[in-house]
Amino acid sequence: MANNQTAISEFLLLGLPIPPQHQHLFYALFLAMYITTVLGNLLIIVLIGLDSNLHTPMYLFLSNLSFSDLCFSSVTVPKLLQNMQSQVPSIPYAGCLTQMYFLMVFGDMESFLLVVMAYDRYVAICFPLHYTGIMSPKLCLCLVVLSWVLTMLYSLLHTLLLARLSFCEDNVILHFFCDISALLKLACSDTFINELMIFILGGLVIVIPFLLIIVSYVQIVSSILKVPSTRIIHKVFSTCGSHLSVVSLFYGTIIGLYLCPSANDSTVKETVMAFMYTAVTPMLNPFIYSLRNRDMKGALIRVLRKKKISL
Repeated sequence: MANNQTAISEFLLLGLPIPPQHQHLFYALFLAMYITTVLGNLLIIVLIGLDSNLHTPMYLFLSNLSFSDLCFSSVTVPKLLQNMQSQVPSIPYAGCLTQMYFLMVFGDMESFLLVVMAYDRYVAICFPLHYTGIMSPKLCLCLVVLSWVLTMLYSLLHTLLLARLSFCEDNVILHFFCDISALLKLACSDTFINELMIFILGGLVIVIPFLLIIVSYVQIVSSILKVPSTRIIHKVFSTCGSHLSVVSLFYGTIIGLYLCPSANDSTVKETVMAFMYTAVTPMLNPFIYSLRNRDMKGALIRVLRKKKISL
């Protein structure tokens, strides 16, 4: 096997299964989605930074989520757009590992932030009188910093474990980005440790946060049902339903891809599911979490008025 191995200097990304006659149409669609993702998340970050009324725990988490979404989409979509216009959609070996590392950093960061935001809403709705004392600035900062540190260490571990593997002549990745499961399929060395770490640590990073989010929303709903006001109940159910739809889309596709892989090994299905959580979810989050939010709309009006007065 040592004689048959070659030093892989680059990988070929086959991209999404799109017919050649539809390439330009999908290129325009993906470009529009990416621009929407960038502008929506940048708007949230700028508004939270400029408006002092939004300097609260929930919007601290939300600004980090928007930054994570912005970077998460930027890790994969620009390279996808470039490869759609290229005759040879390649990526260097080091670039592939780098893309995989940052994809895991920002993807796992979103997982942690979603559970932190669910906990914040749980405290705000179930313990409103103690909210300020529980969600102190020190605790909020610690939660954000701890999330970033854990995701970076987790991603670094998987990247180092993958870097020790050997790759044979086959360098074609049946994906539009350097996905860890796709790379493991190309490896010549034993991948048992890698797969074991994905199953064990993936369960801790993905499954447990997802369950904590569900528990938080169950507690919120059970608490709200005790309130006699129909208007408040309708408002909370509307908000929770929107949040849970994005949470389900994000976690459902990831759990289905990495922890419960398909038995028939459908590459097309896996690629489409990956596109959902890498491109669609970051685009939807600004609409679900912020642009439908009354505080964000008020902040936008105040910032525009200040800008108009200064001009």
